[in-house]
Amino acid sequence: MSSVLAQALVSYEPNGGDMDLRFEDVSIRDLKDDELLIRLVATGICHTDLVFGSLPSPFTTYPKVLGHEGAGYIERLGTNVQVGKPGDAVLLSFSYCSTCGDCSTNHPSYCESFTALNYQTDPDTFLDSNGQKICGLFFGQSSMASYTIAKQASVVNVTSVIRNESELKLFAPLGCGFQTGFGAIDVVASAGPDDTVVVMGIGGVGFSAIAGAKLNQCNTIIAVDRVPQRLQLAREFGATHVIDSSETQDLVAEVKALTKGRGSSITLDTTGNMKLIENGLAMTANRGQMIIVGVPPMDAQLGVHLVSFMQAGKILRGCIEGDARPGEYIPTMIKHFRAGQFPIDKLVKFYPAKEYNKALSEMKDGQTIKPVLVW
Repeated sequence: MSSVLAQALVSYEPNGGDMDLRFEDVSIRDLKDDELLIRLVATGICHTDLVFGSLPSPFTTYPKVLGHEGAGYIERLGTNVQVGKPGDAVLLSFSYCSTCGDCSTNHPSYCESFTALNYQTDPDTFLDSNGQKICGLFFGQSSMASYTIAKQASVVNVTSVIRNESELKLFAPLGCGFQTGFGAIDVVASAGPDDTVVVMGIGGVGFSAIAGAKLNQCNTIIAVDRVPQRLQLAREFGATHVIDSSETQDLVAEVKALTKGRGSSITLDTTGNMKLIENGLAMTANRGQMIIVGVPPMDAQLGVHLVSFMQAGKILRGCIEGDARPGEYIPTMIKHFRAGQFPIDKLVKFYPAKEYNKALSEMKDGQTIKPVLVW
C-alpha cells in the first residue's frame, strides 16, 4: 500500500435492509497505469448509492466505499494517464471501456462492460486500520472519501471552466444525477416545442429533466410528486402543471385531462415505482415514448399487451446516465447554469462529511433534494 491516508464512508453488510455506513480512517493502495489519485472536496449522494448500499451480499461485495458524484483535484497520475496534471480541478462520472461498439459510437453509458466497470468493485483499493481490505472503484471512483483512486475514464477535467472551489463543490452532482435527468430529455428523448412532458418523481433527476424540457421549449411540462414544496419549486424550474400524486385518484385521467385527452409524448419515471411505471406507459400518447430512469426492484417485470402496444406505436426505453458523454456534456451543463437555465444551486444542500446520517435522513424525508458531502 502507498502512504496515502484518508477518511472514508465505508459501507458494510446492511442490517435488516438498512445501510450500515461507518466513517473510518483508511489507507490507499498504489496507482495502476490508468488511474489517478484524487483529493475530494465534495461528493453528491445519489439514490444509486443507497441501492448498492442496501443490497444483500449475494448481489454485491462488502465492505466497500460508494460514491459516484465526486469533485476534487488531481494529486497523482498513473503513467498512462493523459486527462490532466496534478492540481487540475476535476468532476467524476461513470466509467467505460472506450473501445466497444457503443463507446466507439459515442454512447459510453451503454458500454458493453458498464456493469463490470461501475457496479463491480476492486477488492483491495483501501485498507482499514486493522488491515482489512475495502473495495473501491465503484463507478470507477468510490468518491465517498477524502482521497480516492479514480479510473481515467471517470475523470472530467474542468479546470478551464471552474471559477473557484465553491463552484467545484456545487457541480459535484453533474457527474450522475443531474446529467441523467437533463440528458434523458435533451439527448435520449430529443424533446422539442411540440412535446408534452410528464416527469414522475421530482428529486435531483426529476428537476434536471424539467430544466431540460424548459430549455428545449416543450409546450407542456407536468411534474408529478407527493411533496408540496417540491411541486412548488418544480414550477420555478419550468413545470407548467403539477400533480400531487398523494391526492389524485386517477393519475392517468388527470394527465389526459391536462393534455386534451391525448396524453404525454414523453413520459419519464425517476422513481422505479412499478405502479407509476404502469401508469406512465398508460398515459403516454400514441407514438410517444416512456423512459425509465429510476431503478425498479431487481425482480420487477412489466406486463405489456403486445398487440395494443404495437398498434399505439409507443416506445418503451431504458436510460442510463442520460446517454451523455460526460467530457462534453458536463461543461455544457455548466454553461446552462451560468446562463440561468439550470439553477442547480436551488437543489443542493451541503453537509460536512461526518454528518452523513443527517444528509441521508433529510434526503429520505424530502427536506433536501440533492445532499452533497463536503470533505
